[in-house]
Amino acid sequence: MFGVPSLGDLNIGAALPVILLALGACVVLIVDLFIPRGRKHITAWLAAIGIGVSLVLSLLSLGGVITLGDGETAFAGMYRADRLTDAIGVAALITALLGVMVAYDYLERTQIQRGEYYVLLLFSTAGAMLMGAANNLVIVFIALELLSIPLYILSGFRRPQEASEESAMKYFLLGAFSSGFLVYGIALIYGATGAIDLPGVWDAAARVVADDAPARFLLLIGGGLVLTGLGFKVAAVPFHMWTPDVYQGAPTPVVAFMSVTAKIGGFGALVRVFGGGLSSFVLATDAAAAWQDTIWLVAVLTMLLGNFVAIMQSDLKRLLAYSTIAHAGYILIALAAAGTAGLEDEAAQAVVIYLLAYAFTNVGAFAVIATIERDDATNTGLDALRGLAVRRPWLAAAMAVFMFSLTGIPLTAGFIGKWYVFKVALQADLIAAAVVGVLTSAVSAFYYLRVVWMMYFEEGAGEASTPPALAWGIGIAAVGTLLLGALPYILSDMAREITLAFGG
Repeated sequence: MFGVPSLGDLNIGAALPVILLALGACVVLIVDLFIPRGRKHITAWLAAIGIGVSLVLSLLSLGGVITLGDGETAFAGMYRADRLTDAIGVAALITALLGVMVAYDYLERTQIQRGEYYVLLLFSTAGAMLMGAANNLVIVFIALELLSIPLYILSGFRRPQEASEESAMKYFLLGAFSSGFLVYGIALIYGATGAIDLPGVWDAAARVVADDAPARFLLLIGGGLVLTGLGFKVAAVPFHMWTPDVYQGAPTPVVAFMSVTAKIGGFGALVRVFGGGLSSFVLATDAAAAWQDTIWLVAVLTMLLGNFVAIMQSDLKRLLAYSTIAHAGYILIALAAAGTAGLEDEAAQAVVIYLLAYAFTNVGAFAVIATIERDDATNTGLDALRGLAVRRPWLAAAMAVFMFSLTGIPLTAGFIGKWYVFKVALQADLIAAAVVGVLTSAVSAFYYLRVVWMMYFEEGAGEASTPPALAWGIGIAAVGTLLLGALPYILSDMAREITLAFGG
């Protein structure tokens, strides 16, 4: 018989931000039934308020102003409340808040304004937060599905538009397939270690290696399958195939939200599972973790493919799709560094810093695309940006900031993110991966700066109006990108106390 957990076992206060967000989503779902179709701005405001409450709590906890349960667990040990949980939550909630701003006017003018959009966005955000807080492999899977299923629906939100429906179907089929790999991997890890909670996996993996038990082969295969399942979510090569088509067909505000939130959740879980639970899986004395070489090789392939294929793109959404693939490669370098003993915490900090910087930058870039896109989902080619600096100078300036940040130019958030990633890679002696990262960053400058060139040095026709909510979203993203780049200690202070709580 299973015992009924006590209130102390549940420790609900430690998981308050994500609980409030999930409850808020349920409330918004019910209230929206009574809101007339022409007044869906009320639903958007309710969603923004729910996000804001959770964001304030997460920021206060991250800054040490309040203590929601630093290092404690909730739900009978399945949820871990620590600085990593807070930081992942902050990144996901900032993305969600910007996502609401980007979406509202777009949904209005394309006549697809439906309240369930915001409900799905809230549930997906809660899934990303739970992935970063998972202390149990079962929670990793449940949180992944909570993150993914709303995104499958949102990708097809422009129905009956064929491109949107096709993107949703592709994303759903491949996503369901990747979930199968994840479940199988979890089953093999459980079979090898007899544990499903991450501290138990860490302890058992060390014993399996010390005893030279045959179970280490099951553990190796299980880890590979988990990497496959989560690698799909972060769009790492060779699990990236869905990304360009889904990004091109899905509504642009959905892509803005999805491109960042999926990475936040995916990398949050990868750090927990590999940097935490499997960090003790070392096959030789004084060697790095057994999975380190695989992850840095995947990182190199991801950076190479993402950046070189992006050069050939003429559609902005496809270009940024391959860009997101490349950026997954940069973050994977930091994850690989977690395989070196003693660098787990520094690697987790680098991942979080990159994700926080990426949240402002990538949502902002897609928000600019949403501004110039026509109601029939056309006008997303590179040619649409020609002469934008003459027609809309502030919009072109914001897009230039985002392109500079994605390139990694100093005084932008993107530079700070790459600095910490390459720094921890060198500490882990992953010199080849760091060199490839620097060289591919130089390659990326070609297609990012081409966007800037077209806006400022080529002539074009057309007009782009920027509704208030969208303008605020772009403005906040641009200011955040510049502020985090000019004052890097904001990011470093937020990440400084992040630890993986066990495995030391």
